[in-house]
Amino acid sequence: MKATLAVLAMGVVSAAAVFAHHSFSAEFDASKTVSLKGNVTKVDWLNPHIWIYLDVKDDSGKVAHWQCEGGAPNSLTRNGWTKNDLKQGDAIQIDGTLAKDASNTCNASQVHLPDGRRVFAGSSNPTLKQE
Repeated sequence: MKATLAVLAMGVVSAAAVFAHHSFSAEFDASKTVSLKGNVTKVDWLNPHIWIYLDVKDDSGKVAHWQCEGGAPNSLTRNGWTKNDLKQGDAIQIDGTLAKDASNTCNASQVHLPDGRRVFAGSSNPTLKQE
């Protein structure tokens, strides 16, 4: 009985994780790209995706808070960067795709790191090719 309940519980948790994960096209508009330059306020280096938060100033000096989704931490590490490459206050550039809901959210495709490296951000955009 305990084994049956354990298997059932694992199945429910697995199904919930699958439904909680979204497809790129459900959240982002591949035809709307953005290039953001700003300062890192926070980095969440967690599965299933990292999130980079940054403050971006517009031409008038007004600050907008942005959040950009990246790939899985393991994937990014295999692409040559780690959570230690971004720190609060770092000036960076993120190229990505805008969210459909018009929020200050993007799916990051490239991150220009403070040391000058440009790295693939693990975008889930199916139309992008890794450079």
